[in-house]
Amino acid sequence: MSRKYNIAVVGATGAVGEEIFRVLEEYNFPVGDILPLASARSAGGEIECCGKKYKVEELTEDVFEGRDIDIAFFSAGGSVSAKYAPYAVEAGAVVIDNTSHFRMDPDVPLVVPEVNPQDIAGWREKGIIANPNCSTIQLVLALKPLYDLYGDIKRVDVATYQAVSGAGKSGMEELVMQMKDFFAFKLDESEHKAFPHQIALNVIPQVDKPMPNGYTREEMKMTNETKKIMGSNIPVSATCVRVPVLRSHSEAVTITFPEDVVVDVEKVRLALNDFPDVEVIDNLEKGLYPMPVTATDSDTTYVGRIRKDLFNDNILHMWVVADQLRVGAATNAVRIAQKWIELEDV
Repeated sequence: MSRKYNIAVVGATGAVGEEIFRVLEEYNFPVGDILPLASARSAGGEIECCGKKYKVEELTEDVFEGRDIDIAFFSAGGSVSAKYAPYAVEAGAVVIDNTSHFRMDPDVPLVVPEVNPQDIAGWREKGIIANPNCSTIQLVLALKPLYDLYGDIKRVDVATYQAVSGAGKSGMEELVMQMKDFFAFKLDESEHKAFPHQIALNVIPQVDKPMPNGYTREEMKMTNETKKIMGSNIPVSATCVRVPVLRSHSEAVTITFPEDVVVDVEKVRLALNDFPDVEVIDNLEKGLYPMPVTATDSDTTYVGRIRKDLFNDNILHMWVVADQLRVGAATNAVRIAQKWIELEDV
């Protein structure tokens, strides 16, 4: 009988935590026991996974002791990971962290398994593997095959169209409530707590906190994380925008290749389609291109609207869409765990 792995999920009752349980079940992950963990406020409830029910326990400093946890998924915020991930590591677990806290730590691998699986081997430094930002994951999944095709990328410019579920359950609830208020003719009375402005029937050109350089923290995540994952000092400039979509992020991406590259759109399509977990949907005349409804509940990153720049042969434009709760969080985390198991079994 193949080995089973005991799993802990911190943030078990949150949007990403719930997706992790779904993905573990759908992927037939070799689950032994499951320890769902949450704040004291959320503890006491139940989650169901792989045909069994588990009681949600409170996350404490000693909850991992004597539990023989092999893999601990953290999805409860950076401060929670900062405080509690070391306790999980000390108890013998490998931590796969979905927050931003460890991503830029030079001793913690930042991994998208289809792009840089070799970096997982660095987990032993601190016992932690970081899951990138959701917008970064779908971006690098689309960049990597083109980097390999042309040997280099000089620059990437990206504008994101980010769903409200990127802000968790509270973001989704706020959009739904504001839409209800709109149809009740009282939108002007709606509160906004998850976002800095009304999100219903609006777009907000700010995701996360402003930085001194005029960018937001989300935009700088994409810049810095892409370089670390790709292992290349690619300049990335992002504008991150929140849109009134419940689920799945979209990105308009412009890639500048070296001056001697003449972009071949058909070769680009083939390279993308041949890359793991990436699919091209691209027929403008027939109205075929990726949209949030295309990607939702899928583990594929979709690419469309692929076209060469009108003025420069070495510039490519494309449209990238993925379910950020799955591809951008839960699925990538589970795929990291699968790859970690493969490497440990070698």
